[in-house]
Amino acid sequence: MKKNKKQENAYDLLKQLCEIHGPSGHEGSVKDFLIRYIKKEKKNWQVQPELIEGKEFQDCLILKFGKPRTAIYAHMDTVGFTVRYFNQLVSIGSPDAEAGAKLVGHDSFGPIECELEYDKEDHAFYKFGRAIDRGTTLTYKIDFRETKEFIQTPYLDNRLGIYNALRVAETLKDGVIVFSCWEEHGGGSVPYLADYIYRKWKVRQALISDITWVSDGVEHGKGVAISLRDRNIPRRSFVNEIIAIAEKHKIPHQLEVEGSGSSDGGELQRGVLPIDWCFVGAPEHGPHTPHEKVHKNDIVTMIALYQKAMKEL
Repeated sequence: MKKNKKQENAYDLLKQLCEIHGPSGHEGSVKDFLIRYIKKEKKNWQVQPELIEGKEFQDCLILKFGKPRTAIYAHMDTVGFTVRYFNQLVSIGSPDAEAGAKLVGHDSFGPIECELEYDKEDHAFYKFGRAIDRGTTLTYKIDFRETKEFIQTPYLDNRLGIYNALRVAETLKDGVIVFSCWEEHGGGSVPYLADYIYRKWKVRQALISDITWVSDGVEHGKGVAISLRDRNIPRRSFVNEIIAIAEKHKIPHQLEVEGSGSSDGGELQRGVLPIDWCFVGAPEHGPHTPHEKVHKNDIVTMIALYQKAMKEL
């Protein structure tokens, strides 16, 4: 069967998202891209959302559809490095790259493509033909690889979470999509975003559109992961509702149990608002490395479960 143009270019949007420079604290370019994309594409969506942004939301963005009951949270930032002094690099979040990895950025002298180095104490440095302005942020050079079964590229965490949210937006009738900041480096935006949507629309439910890990109990290609817990423990009765929706619609899924790791859900749980949340995301191999890898079936099932859950929760 001949593929149509939309099928052929299914992951072009994901590639564009991955190519945007946006480590924690520098999410403005991601926000600008999303605003342009939403304004261009929303005419094709079932419901025209209200786009909410401004200085009081910093670089965050909210989309409100119809009469929302549930919010999707997708963080916009990535891991990376900040240039310090004398070729030194300071981590943004928890990057995990081998020596020789290509890093890119831009300072007052122009574009940068340099190499990552480590000393004997595992301190990070850059190798480049000139000094780079202190405070410059560097991220992995994008190498977007697509095969029949897999997508592999830096920053599937969390540009794939954003991609999922945008695909769900196409058919969403009632709900809120929240694009948050700083998740990789400690968070900070979710409390005021949650407070806003709770006060405005009494939204008490949240799905965390983020990427988790392939592990000894969560595999590639077996379906989207529904997290029963990580460092934080969501309310089980709410998680059970999501599992029931996946089972009802025969959406392949895996149940995840971890004792570490966190997400925007952790900020919701530590907050003062009575918001139920659950992390629902595709598992990847190589988290926070330049070689993050996700099975396409897990992307498809992630989008399918979000579409059903946003209708039925």
